[in-house]
Amino acid sequence: MISHFRGNLPYIIPDQMKEIERLMTEDYGISLIQMMENAGHNLAELAREKFLGNEPSEKKVIVVAGPGGNGGGAMVAARRLKNWGAEVSILLTDPKGKFRQEAIHQFSICQKMKIPTTNNINQADLIIDGIMGYSFQGNPGEKVARIIEMINNAGIPVLSFDTPSGLDLSTGKPGDQTIKADATMALAIPKYGLFRQKASKCIGDLFLADISVPPELYKTLKIETDNLIKVFAESALVKINKLIIFS
Repeated sequence: MISHFRGNLPYIIPDQMKEIERLMTEDYGISLIQMMENAGHNLAELAREKFLGNEPSEKKVIVVAGPGGNGGGAMVAARRLKNWGAEVSILLTDPKGKFRQEAIHQFSICQKMKIPTTNNINQADLIIDGIMGYSFQGNPGEKVARIIEMINNAGIPVLSFDTPSGLDLSTGKPGDQTIKADATMALAIPKYGLFRQKASKCIGDLFLADISVPPELYKTLKIETDNLIKVFAESALVKINKLIIFS
């Protein structure tokens, strides 16, 4: 069962998350691949419990993967769900050649596991949105905008990874095309844009996943750690029940 957290949490802007990832890699030796594995495992756990009734066998899941870290983490979830019996397919938003190294690594594993790719949003039990990450700003490009529109019109539950694709987490402003998620799983610490009123119609239920950021790292950035330590005390995946909404 997914734990619920009712306390207040700090929030950060996307540039702070970039610095957290840099420090994790350079100062602690926690690689992006390790972060992806932690995040993707939690994403699969959330998909299984909230959307697949804890019975993923023969359930159909479409993982929509972009070229960056979000796409890589979403493909980790694809692997896990495949291992648990789900019928998983992957829709790539860009040619493999445009993917960052870590995402290519995850896609190569999925290929070895014979997880098929698709170009369409067919009938499914769940769509996992791993198109864009926390650093996205502006409006999606034409191809991605079409994919987002197709997802929003499919009538299939959507689980967004870290952010609904198309949402600017520095402002909370949705792009011209933005995923309307049934649930969003944020990573490590919520980003500012998730707390904005104009984002509330896009994120659905908000969950938070542990990617093993050391508390000492937060302290070096002067981020309050008391509740960040408490939030994952019972589980690496929690539902956030108390949000401060800014207009």
